Amino acid sequence: MTADTANHENASRDRIEQTILSAAEQVFSQYGYRGASLQAIADLAELPKANILYYMGSKQLLYVRLLNRMMSRWNAVLEDITPESDPARVLSDFIRTKMMLGQRYPEGSKLFAAEILAGAPFLSNYLSGELKEWVASRATIIRQWSQQGKMDDVDPRWLIFLIWSATQHYTEYSAQVTGILGAEGLSETDLESICQFLEHVIIKGCGISAAHLPNSSSV
Repeated sequence: MTADTANHENASRDRIEQTILSAAEQVFSQYGYRGASLQAIADLAELPKANILYYMGSKQLLYVRLLNRMMSRWNAVLEDITPESDPARVLSDFIRTKMMLGQRYPEGSKLFAAEILAGAPFLSNYLSGELKEWVASRATIIRQWSQQGKMDDVDPRWLIFLIWSATQHYTEYSAQVTGILGAEGLSETDLESICQFLEHVIIKGCGISAAHLPNSSSV
């Protein structure tokens, strides 16, 4: 097999996997884990059911992969932080990235919420293992920011939980939000206003002065 052939096959596999994941996200979000079927996913993806099993292994493995992908998307912005990073910029990016991803991938966000509300039957090992270690490593750096005087001495775990929950509200409780606002959906102006509000409350609440806030002139 030549390098070009191998690259072509890898690209083809990636496209098929992304097609399957996109279809699965919609089906699982609509019907839940128990109500979803591989046949429904295959039909939406316009692929044979055998292809779903070949590329994903099983319904459970596909479901867990979707959930892990969602968490990876959410937390990618914190992957490369260091003690030298600017906490105002990092927290602003985290808030805005979470808001953007919730609006771009609402099915994935709601799917993750449903899994957690059900007691995390398929994610318990991930939550108490890999994700727990990830949060601990991020918390170590945030505590260093506090020790350097860049921000108040707040518990980094509560801070991460707060940003997760505050941003996810606008996706998972979108019917409540739009009902109260009397709108069919959130506009770009609404989303910008929400991000600025969360930056104002969370970043300043961590003891970071207004002068260091992103878009400080507008908060």
